[in-house]
Amino acid sequence: MHDSQIHHVMAVLEQECQQWETPSVTVISEQHRSAFHVLVSCIISLRTKDAVTAAASARLFDRAGSPQEMVRLKTSEIADLIYPAGFYRTKAEQIYEICKKLLAEYNGIVPDSIEELLRFKGVGRKTANLVMTLGHGRQGICVDIHVHRITNRWGYVAAKTPDQTEQLLRGKLPDEYWIKINDLLVCYGQNLCYPVSPACSRCRLTDCCDQVGVQRSR
Repeated sequence: MHDSQIHHVMAVLEQECQQWETPSVTVISEQHRSAFHVLVSCIISLRTKDAVTAAASARLFDRAGSPQEMVRLKTSEIADLIYPAGFYRTKAEQIYEICKKLLAEYNGIVPDSIEELLRFKGVGRKTANLVMTLGHGRQGICVDIHVHRITNRWGYVAAKTPDQTEQLLRGKLPDEYWIKINDLLVCYGQNLCYPVSPACSRCRLTDCCDQVGVQRSR
């Protein structure tokens, strides 16, 4: 994929993704406009389907919509509220500890720095970037497994890890696409550009895609 094709690619993605559901964390960010809600829903979302994340987050936020309210709950209560999210007991402990740290060190306010966010247990670069972009409205590139896989499949970058992909994208992806690329490629990756046997016959981007690593398609 040539660098100059990225504008065409992103325009096609925006058109195509209108037919699919918006990722749950993005929906939550639009509903609450709160970095705290984005952070907690990101923790819940790891290795969990979007529908489960949305329902679990809604139950939890109905009971506790702030760090102050969250620490009044027992971790077992948090776990019950976010069940059946994957690793719900571990996530309940992480959410509780994050809230304690927010109150003890940040006056209950989610920091707007990648470096500070990475100090919280359970927060990696993907979550930190989502909090920065969706929660604080700051520039950032959230690289989850879909963004990593698809941008490398295109041949737009060549990286072995999501963190490496993020750094390469920061160096070449036009600023206007930094925030939106995650939503678009999550939708595309879940509904068409699958990890194994992507639906290339239905893809409008085949002329731009180098199909790196694709051994079979449908």
